[in-house]
Amino acid sequence: MDYEKQIFTVTQLNLFIKDLFAQVPLFGSIKIKGEISNFKHHSSGHMYMSLKDETGVIRAVMFRTAAMTLDFRPENGMQVVAEGRVSVYERDGQYQLYINKMTKDGKGNLYEQFEKLKAKLQAEGLFDYSAKKPIPDFPKRIGVVTAPTGAAVRDIINIITRRFSFCNICLYPTLVQGSGAAESIAEAIEYFNQTKSADVLIVGRGGGSIEDLWAFNEEIVARAIFASEIPVISAVGHETDFTIADFVADLRAPTPSAAAELAVPSELELADKFQSYEVRLKTASKKILENRRLLLKMYSEKQVMRDPVSKVSEKGIYLDHLTKMFENAANAVFAKKQQEIGGLASKLDGLSPLGTLNRGYSVAKNSKGEVIRSVEQVRSGDSMTVRVSDGEINTIVK
Repeated sequence: MDYEKQIFTVTQLNLFIKDLFAQVPLFGSIKIKGEISNFKHHSSGHMYMSLKDETGVIRAVMFRTAAMTLDFRPENGMQVVAEGRVSVYERDGQYQLYINKMTKDGKGNLYEQFEKLKAKLQAEGLFDYSAKKPIPDFPKRIGVVTAPTGAAVRDIINIITRRFSFCNICLYPTLVQGSGAAESIAEAIEYFNQTKSADVLIVGRGGGSIEDLWAFNEEIVARAIFASEIPVISAVGHETDFTIADFVADLRAPTPSAAAELAVPSELELADKFQSYEVRLKTASKKILENRRLLLKMYSEKQVMRDPVSKVSEKGIYLDHLTKMFENAANAVFAKKQQEIGGLASKLDGLSPLGTLNRGYSVAKNSKGEVIRSVEQVRSGDSMTVRVSDGEINTIVK
C-alpha cells in the first residue's frame, strides 16, 4: 500500500499506531516499576493513575476485574510494580499501560518526604488549632498569592468582585510549580506581612499531580504561612488534594473558588440579613410601645393619678416633718459635741506648762537653754533666763 498518497483520518492513524504496538511482543506483557500519582478510583470500579520515576511518566489504567484482585489500596506516592500491556487509546491517541497485576514496592520518595515533614511540623505545633487565626468578617483588602494566569486567579478575582465589591484585591504573582516555586510563594507571604497590605491572604493554585502541587509541600512555605500575622486561606488543587500548606493554614478551602467565597461575605446575603433585622426591629419597637401604652393606662387608673394635687400636698407635709426632725437631731448632736470639746479644753489647760506659770511658778534656764533643777548647776557669775507667765527675765547669779 502506498501510504505516502493516502490521507488518514485521526481515528485511522490512532488505530494504525495501536496495531503497530500490538506487533511488538514486549508490549504484550511488560513489568514497570514506578510511583503512583494522579490516582482516581472511579465509581465503576476502574482505577486510573500515572506511573512515574525521576524523569518520565506513563498513564495507566486497571479495569475493575483486575482491580478486585488487589490486596492493598493504591495511593499517590506509593511505589509499585505493575504488569500488563502497552497499547494506544484510540480516542485521544495516548499510549498507556493496561495493568493486569500490581504489587507494592515500598513507599515512593515524594510520599516519604511528605509524611516525614508532616510528622515533624505536627510535633512542633504548626498544625495546632490554638494557633489558627480567625478570618475577618469584612476584609477590605485581599492578598492573592498564585500564578498571574490560569483559571485559579480568574476564579478568585471574579468571585470576590461579585460577592463583595467593596473589597480591594492585590495579586502577588508567583511561580506555583517547578524550581523556585516554594521560595516565590514564601516571599509573597512575607511581602504582605512586611507591608501590612492585606487583611487576609489566599495562597494556592489549580489542580494538578502531586509533582505539580509539590511547592505547597515544602517546609519554607509551611513556615511562612505559620509565621504570617495575616490570616491565610489555603486553596491548593481540587477537593481531594491535601498539602502541608493546608494543614498549616488558618483555613483550608477545597478549591480556589471556595477560598474566594470563604474570604468575603456576600452583599446579597448581607442585604437580606439587614432587611430581616429591620423587620425584627420594627416588630420589637411596636411591641415596646404597646407595652408602654398599657402601663400608662394602668397607672392613669390608680388613685394617685385621679387626684395628683392632694397626693403631692400630702407628701409635702410629710417632707416638712422629716426636715424638722432632722434639724432638731442635728442641733442636739452639735450641742453635745460642744460640751465635750469644752471639757477637753479645760483638761488640756490644766496639763499645760503655761497653766503652771499662771499659778506663780517660774522656769529657770542656763545660757545653753537647759532647765536648772538644782543650785549645783550654777556658779557665781553665770547668766540665766527666768521664764514667768507673762515673759522672760535675764539675770546673773551672785
